[in-house]
Amino acid sequence: MFSRLRSWRAAVALGATIVAGAWGASLGIWHLQGRASLLDRVEGPMTDWRLLIAGERTPPDGIVIVAIDDETVRRVGAYPLPRALLAQIVNHLIDSGAKAIALDMLFLERGPADADAQLAEAIRRARAVIGAAALFPRGDAFSDTSLGGEPAVALPIAGSIAAPISPIAEAGEIGLVNISADHGGTPRYVPLLIRSGAELLPCFALRASATAVGSDPEIDQNDVRVGASKSAVDIGYHLPLRFFGPRGTISTISAHTILDGAPADAVRGRIVLIGATAIGTADTFATAFDPLFPGVEVEATAVAHLVTGNGLIRDIATRRIDLAASVILPVLTVLALCLRRISLAIALSFAPLLLWLAVVVFAFTRNYWLAMALPLAATLPAGLVFGSLRLWLEHRSKQRVRTQREAFRRFQSPAIAGTIAANPRFLLEPVQQNAAILFVDLSGFTGVSEQLGPQRTRDFLKEFHSIIENEALRHNGYVESFMGDGAMLVFGLPAPQHDDARHAIEAALSLGAALNRWIAGLTLPDNYTLGARISVHHGAVVLSRLGAEVHQHITATGDVVNTASRLLAVAAQNGAEFVFSDDAVAAGSLEFDMRKSFTGPHEVPIRGRRQPLTVWIGSRSNSETQAAE
Repeated sequence: MFSRLRSWRAAVALGATIVAGAWGASLGIWHLQGRASLLDRVEGPMTDWRLLIAGERTPPDGIVIVAIDDETVRRVGAYPLPRALLAQIVNHLIDSGAKAIALDMLFLERGPADADAQLAEAIRRARAVIGAAALFPRGDAFSDTSLGGEPAVALPIAGSIAAPISPIAEAGEIGLVNISADHGGTPRYVPLLIRSGAELLPCFALRASATAVGSDPEIDQNDVRVGASKSAVDIGYHLPLRFFGPRGTISTISAHTILDGAPADAVRGRIVLIGATAIGTADTFATAFDPLFPGVEVEATAVAHLVTGNGLIRDIATRRIDLAASVILPVLTVLALCLRRISLAIALSFAPLLLWLAVVVFAFTRNYWLAMALPLAATLPAGLVFGSLRLWLEHRSKQRVRTQREAFRRFQSPAIAGTIAANPRFLLEPVQQNAAILFVDLSGFTGVSEQLGPQRTRDFLKEFHSIIENEALRHNGYVESFMGDGAMLVFGLPAPQHDDARHAIEAALSLGAALNRWIAGLTLPDNYTLGARISVHHGAVVLSRLGAEVHQHITATGDVVNTASRLLAVAAQNGAEFVFSDDAVAAGSLEFDMRKSFTGPHEVPIRGRRQPLTVWIGSRSNSETQAAE
């Protein structure tokens, strides 16, 4: 039975482990393919927590933002700034030795022709990058595209491009200013490439970075190289964003200071991005550091990543690690829940996930963006379902054990049942020791049972046995067996005590009084009477298990047991209720008390024994007096 139970539990554990691994693998494969899911909505806030834990960082010194801020708009008195003023700003930056200039603006409408021409000339002179925007149809549209023999990846497909007007469009390099934000509006990626018809258009940050280093970028499936710097890219050539801090963390100069002739040192040799930061005039995003983060600083952050290679690392390799974690963590959690001790199992089941979360947070401080939501989604359902199943099975097992224990106790005296349950090998080997043996039976029972019939006799015996068991428990005795209208009790189980004989004699006196009260309250057939006879002997016995391998019982054997049984015949011959051997009286140190209510000592023959036995004999009236005392 137990082998079947263990096999069944092992099968449940194996099945749960397989299901947990398969569940994690299905989520991980979906994640590895870069498909959007509800987990992305959870991953975003968890990424922000890690960003706050990692803290702010010092941005690279080689990037400057020229901000069209509130002060600039106030001084000029108009927004957008007149293009002639923008031309002055660009020319001043060129003259100050800016390494590269990028205008994070969309020139979608025509202005005065001479102003447009001035701005176009300044942009042409600076070889500046200007912004355009990809417009996407409803729903996601992607195209499988391969670059230079690399495996095809899905690129976003623009429905149309909002490009600058002529002549500005022809004057500079165009880059798309699109940013990929999560459902909360926080920028997470910059798509480096977007397909428009047959063309692959670069993003604004990639175009500005390439212009700054003076060479074309090299893009493969897992990274992009700009000059000597290499940055990891996620699926679909998406550049992960890691913000340095709140707005203004990247070096920022107000545009009005440029118009006022700011020192050239502020921009010399640096990449300059021009964009709006004035409240109400600029596109802003919510980040972990700032709820109003200017779009131009998002672009500047992407440029910083590309030219220094210090951005977040999230590529196919990190996603494979996420996949492995989404399979291993739920499997480890289920295996932990299979431990024998349920309290330890539950405690250890949290360890794999907590360890992973610690690894994820530490990795983020080293720029590695590992998934947090995916392993949680893979592990928690598996742990909760199997943990609940384990608790339910544990509860059922405990209920079954409790039921079996209660049933076992009904067939075994409580005095010994706990010992056997705690030590199944109890008395597997026989033990010789001193013990007190008590026998009790009823006189006149045969005639009474004939008159009562089977059912009433059964009820009668149940009451009789209950009285015996109660008195045995009160006096540390063990009911070895019930024998119809009699019983055998052992005092010295589960372990011998120095006062076993005293307990046996006290139990005998108390039992006699209890039986007399019970008999007095019975309604017996006419001309029938009942009486109780009780004997006690003390000495060396052998305690052991007797019976077949499949059915055993604990008993005491030896001359002391046989003699104690024969003493009931002595009680019947003398019309007495009690017969106690002198050995029992001496062992119980009760001789003085016995003389007050018993007669003796008497030497009496014992059937089957050569030597007579010294006994003390007590009558019913004397026993009642002794019990009362």
